[in-house]
Order: sequence, then structure tokens, then C-alpha cells
Amino acid sequence: MEEKKPIVTLGQAYEAGWRVNARCAHGKKRGMKQMPECYENAELDLETLVWTRGEGFPLQDLWSRLKCPHCWSRRITVLFDQSANVKRSRKVTPQ
Repeated sequence: MEEKKPIVTLGQAYEAGWRVNARCAHGKKRGMKQMPECYENAELDLETLVWTRGEGFPLQDLWSRLKCPHCWSRRITVLFDQSANVKRSRKVTPQ
């Protein structure tokens, strides 16, 4: 029986066909000030993330590189969807 390796990098998630969603985790308070809660969310393009961060970038660190475009908070939650199941292969260009 073949063991599945855990997917821990952007490149592995891209090849496995995963989808990535990010949402703002900013609450109602910033220090002592009351602020409206932010509900911003978006699906991230994994191919662009691989282009900009590199295929070896750890999935667990992705949240630290993101910022909400609505409220500018760095408190981001990243959700990975494994159910898409679109197998992608690496494109090899002739040299």
C-alpha cells in the first residue's frame, strides 16, 4: 500500500489541485476602540502564489504574508479546500 505524503508547500498544493480561500479575522475591537467587524473574503489564485512566493513556500506561513484589502488588518485566516481534486502537472519547457 502506498503512503501519501503530507502536502506542506504551495507547489504540492497546486499539483494536488487544492483551492485556497482567505478571510479577514479582524474582530470588533482594535485596542480600546470599537470598530465595525470586517467580513472580507476572497479565493486566492494558487498559480499566482506559486509564481510570487515559490513552490517551496510553506502553507503554514501563508497567512503571515497577507493583508486584508478592506481594513488593512494582518489578522487573516487561510482555508484550504482539498475537495476540488483537479490534478495539475508541472509544465516542462524545452531548453
